[in-house]
Amino acid sequence: METVKVAVVTGANKGIGYAIVKGLCEKFDGKVYLTARDENRGTNAVKSLKELGLNPVFHQLDINDQESVNKFRDHIKATDGGIDLLVNNAAVAYKNDATEPFSEQAEVTVKVNYFSTLRVCETLLPLLRSHARVVNVSSSAGHLSRIPSQELRSKFSNPALTVSGLNELMNQFVEDAKNGENAQKGWGNSAYVVSKVGVSALTVIQQRNFDSEPEKRDISVNSVHPGYVNTDMTSHKGPLTIEEGARAPLYLALEPHGLRGQYIWFNSTVVDWYAPSTPTAV
Repeated sequence: METVKVAVVTGANKGIGYAIVKGLCEKFDGKVYLTARDENRGTNAVKSLKELGLNPVFHQLDINDQESVNKFRDHIKATDGGIDLLVNNAAVAYKNDATEPFSEQAEVTVKVNYFSTLRVCETLLPLLRSHARVVNVSSSAGHLSRIPSQELRSKFSNPALTVSGLNELMNQFVEDAKNGENAQKGWGNSAYVVSKVGVSALTVIQQRNFDSEPEKRDISVNSVHPGYVNTDMTSHKGPLTIEEGARAPLYLALEPHGLRGQYIWFNSTVVDWYAPSTPTAV
């Protein structure tokens, strides 16, 4: 019996995640899981795609809840046997006029965008089949140059950095934010920036780990800035449609590009993550 390929997209009931599922349903030769924290929103998203003649499969997945992630892992094991494509899209961002104290914003943003993405990876990456691809949705905010401190940038870019070392850095930021020292310690004033730099750095480490694993599964991991997109997260200020925001993630997911451990811009070009600045952001 031929194995059916499996794609999984997190945070996919709306926005860029929804558009990625749509694009995968149109082009990916296999089964596409639309996952979302909220069951009603997820099933409604699947329904709207089915009305377009597409056929995604819904499964509840709250990346902040280990039990939910475990249930999804067990479902994949029992039903599909493995994963060929994982798109880590689920994330949060506070609005510019958010009234929550910065210490709270820092803790929640890092918890969801970095640690919960890591949770999904640590639980699901063992299920990746040979030649699988992982796409981590980062941001222009996830470029290394967005961290003001040269000392911190050198820690994030250290080729010997491990996941546990990166975890320590992320926890240090949260601690410094709680103490009101995030600016003077060189982190800057954006929890979203630090969380997405963490995702970009994690991508580099994950690729290095896959390249050195004895079973040589030939797995690629890349991170992507999807562009400034018209979504709830941007308060609908972004000029790009969700379909345009899905283009670069879909390029990494589907095209024969040979990229490994890279940071991709919204126009599907490779950007040097270590460079002192980024191209003009869109």
